[in-house]
Amino acid sequence: MQFTPRYLVNNRVNIVSNDAGFITEYRPVYQRQLKVYRGIDNQLQFRLLNADQKPINVASYTPKFVAFDENNNLVIEHDGVINQLDDSSASRGLFTVTITENDLLNLKQQYLKYNIYLVDSNSNKSITYVDSHFDNDGTIFLDSYAFPGPKESYSLTTFTEDVGLFGDPSDNVWYSESITAEPALNGNEALHTAAIYSDSYVGDITVQVTLENQVTDNTNWADIATVSLSNETEPKPINFNGIFNHLRIKASADPANTISKILLRN
Repeated sequence: MQFTPRYLVNNRVNIVSNDAGFITEYRPVYQRQLKVYRGIDNQLQFRLLNADQKPINVASYTPKFVAFDENNNLVIEHDGVINQLDDSSASRGLFTVTITENDLLNLKQQYLKYNIYLVDSNSNKSITYVDSHFDNDGTIFLDSYAFPGPKESYSLTTFTEDVGLFGDPSDNVWYSESITAEPALNGNEALHTAAIYSDSYVGDITVQVTLENQVTDNTNWADIATVSLSNETEPKPINFNGIFNHLRIKASADPANTISKILLRN
């Protein structure tokens, strides 16, 4: 029998308030990096300390948590929830910030910066520090490996015109670039879904597939699903099943300016 311990502990960080001046002899050289995970709610605990490393009662404040992405855009903003159970030394100065699953839904894996400030009853703001060097930017690593979630959709936006055999313009068709159908990830009932984003397009949209390992000018393609559009302005879905190596989209009419994109997920 293999025994592997796992730990359920509070993710707790100490922050420092400059309410009575700093003792300059105390200079911590390391402030740990936080870690949060996409796909689940993350609860963070913070304890407010003074320069003597003693917890401060935060009942008269509203703690504010803000986080910024790698482009310095504000992406998360929450009020901290103060521990109201008692004012013992174990719980004094504690408050909790919950970063929800929805907060991280549209963020990629990256390093975030976060700040915490306090707002009193008169709406006065006080910044807090992660150490006594007066650094106020903490670091959070946003991890997407624990709960990967669905893969991003392929976006097909470029079509190439193919002239008909006898030069008749009515025989012309337009092909998108080919993409992988990811056969290794799909079972025998593999479901593929496409969504066509059109604006007054009139014509047929056909999904073509191939079992060949490489796509060349001589690749044999087979039609697997077709949908007809007539001045559609809402996204139109196509669903089809099967294991294929590659697929592409064929349009019977010029999609320029009438089809903005086709999103496809295998």
